[in-house]
Amino acid sequence: QLQLVESGGGLVQPGGSLRLSCAASGFAPDLYAIGWFRQAPGKEREGVSCISKNGGNPNYADSVKGRFTISRDNAKNTVYLQMNSLRPEDTAVYYCAATLTRLPMCVLRPPAYGTWGQGTQVTVSS
Repeated sequence: QLQLVESGGGLVQPGGSLRLSCAASGFAPDLYAIGWFRQAPGKEREGVSCISKNGGNPNYADSVKGRFTISRDNAKNTVYLQMNSLRPEDTAVYYCAATLTRLPMCVLRPPAYGTWGQGTQVTVSS
């Protein structure tokens, strides 16, 4: 069974940067597309970015394009989310999630993902 563990969250000032990590263990992590999602208090969970199982075809939400970069290192079974130029509205709990797929693509719809990590808090505030 695949398991995911996020790390790298914290408190950062507006304009700052953080890098989140999603470490996968268990059944063949390189068969899974990985997505990053976030949920702020009182809001629905939304897709932030995702990457296909082979590391190509990343997708980004419009709100983070040009500021966030997703990457994966299958040798380390880890997916990263580099977040630059952070804004207060980026404050949320960030989750990584995995979906088993044969396709070289990914989607930003939470229902498509069956395995979730526990989340890591990101707070952007001065």
